[in-house]
Amino acid sequence: MAASTPETAPAAARVKRDRTHYLYIAVIVAVALGIAVGLIWPDAAVELKPLGTGFVNLIKMMISPIIFCTIVLGIGSVRKAAKVGAVGGIALGYFLVMSLVALAIGLVVGNVLHPGEGLHLTEALRQSGHAQVSSEALPPVDFVLSIIPTTFVSAFTEGQVLQTLLVALLAGFALQALGSAGQPVLRGVEHVQRLVFRVLSMVMWAAPVGAFGAIAAVVGSAGLDALKSLAVLMLGFYLTCVLFVFVVLGALLRIVAGLNVFSLCRYLAREFLLILSTSSSESALPRLIAKMEHLGVSKPVVGITVPTGYSFNLDGTMIYMTMASLYIADALGTPMSVGEQIPLLLFLLLASKGAAGVSGAGLATLAGGLQSHKPALVDGVGLIVGIDRFMSEARALTNFAGNAVATVLVGTWTKEIDQDRVRRVLAGELPFDETTLLDEGRVAVDDTEPGETREARGPREPRENDEELAKA
Repeated sequence: MAASTPETAPAAARVKRDRTHYLYIAVIVAVALGIAVGLIWPDAAVELKPLGTGFVNLIKMMISPIIFCTIVLGIGSVRKAAKVGAVGGIALGYFLVMSLVALAIGLVVGNVLHPGEGLHLTEALRQSGHAQVSSEALPPVDFVLSIIPTTFVSAFTEGQVLQTLLVALLAGFALQALGSAGQPVLRGVEHVQRLVFRVLSMVMWAAPVGAFGAIAAVVGSAGLDALKSLAVLMLGFYLTCVLFVFVVLGALLRIVAGLNVFSLCRYLAREFLLILSTSSSESALPRLIAKMEHLGVSKPVVGITVPTGYSFNLDGTMIYMTMASLYIADALGTPMSVGEQIPLLLFLLLASKGAAGVSGAGLATLAGGLQSHKPALVDGVGLIVGIDRFMSEARALTNFAGNAVATVLVGTWTKEIDQDRVRRVLAGELPFDETTLLDEGRVAVDDTEPGETREARGPREPRENDEELAKA
């Protein structure tokens, strides 16, 4: 017996290496190669666009089932429906305030820089601008009605995030009302969630190929000429987004939650890289849900705040529309007074909700909003078509950062966050499981003690066997 102990002890202590570290190194290499190919062989690079589109579509394929499972498990495990309503109300109120703040910041920067002065509009650019007016963007009333799916399952087949959110809320409240009779269904949804996240972790291995194709196509189609001529607008927009994230959102995060925004961004570094390489914040939506739950925010808060924020908390898009509108007005030689700017921007604030989920929503919303409110400016949209994809990088990164911070803030305001766990995760003591994208120790459907409610107990402390469960 004594002789066998030294042989068995090391096996028990063996820890599986995180191979995904090499995956994200490959993504960085792929991005660099994509830029090089786009600059050297621009025509061939444009033909690589389907590689990036295919990868993003693979990710989008997983969004609806992940949102459904997350919300159903979160709401179904809560004993009081009023708590879910409070989370949604606080989240929507915060989204509205931050959208107005983002619009105001873009307004100030745009009026200071005046980046559009001295440009000339050609007939080709004029036609290009009108081509961006999207027929998919809906007016506010039709947008609200579009949230209701045709059938219970069509929300999943059509890939509409808000429709999936509505169906998941109804299913979660129904299971909540069933009480103990709904526990078998919740356990079934839990197993489906594990399966979906496992599929997602497999899909992520295609990220280098998708990143290479997406970046090569963007660089090849735009080229250096577009970047040089519009550098002031693009750099001003990037700088404004950086200040918004690290100054405005950083101050909120420090004051409300006592956290450092740089630590949170470092925790989400892989997601930022994924967005940068695909130009799509949706590609990181499933991982944001998984990481916010691992961070210590409760499932109901994550399940409601993140999907809703992807349609209503578009801070980067708000800044973009403000600066782009002022840029176009200056370029056309018809600068707007402050009295003209404010009504236009408030209109764009509402119009952006009607374009949620539309491909290229930033440019389409801008063109559609100008067409409805100030048609004379639509001609100038063609001036920014060439660099829109580069600006979409900053839009997507800012939108993602805004939703990550919003989730932490809403969790703090509703007291649905484990502060001790947050600090341990951000310090690297509790690493995220890149293999399953799930924290197995926190995935239980109902982990309250007999006769005890989740609300009375508060956030669950990590159990002693959490690490063993995760290894298993």
